[in-house]
Amino acid sequence: MDKIVIYHKPTCSKSRAGVKFLEEKGVDFEIVKYYEKPFTKNKLKTLLKKMNMHPVDLLRRREKAYKELDFKNKKYTKEQIIEFMVNDPNLIERPIVERGEKAVLGRPTENIAEII
Repeated sequence: MDKIVIYHKPTCSKSRAGVKFLEEKGVDFEIVKYYEKPFTKNKLKTLLKKMNMHPVDLLRRREKAYKELDFKNKKYTKEQIIEFMVNDPNLIERPIVERGEKAVLGRPTENIAEII
């Protein structure tokens, strides 16, 4: 069986809720604190593919950096958006939970049930 991995930011309430959800379900999982071990471009692309999401769908729209980069008015390429997210992990919605060939965004937390 494929290992479950949660990409986690301990200071984020939604991310903590994701960890708690997995603990309550009694499943084995690994925590990757992606602020300490940042995403690579390739890893982020792989996760996006597994979630069937476009990079723009994974952006945290309330983040200061989102507003500063003026995503509403500027047209960035997928590559540019991924580059922004790799360079500033605050732009990435969280938590992301991965298992084998599938991944989900744990917002809402119940989404995690899809892969456990």
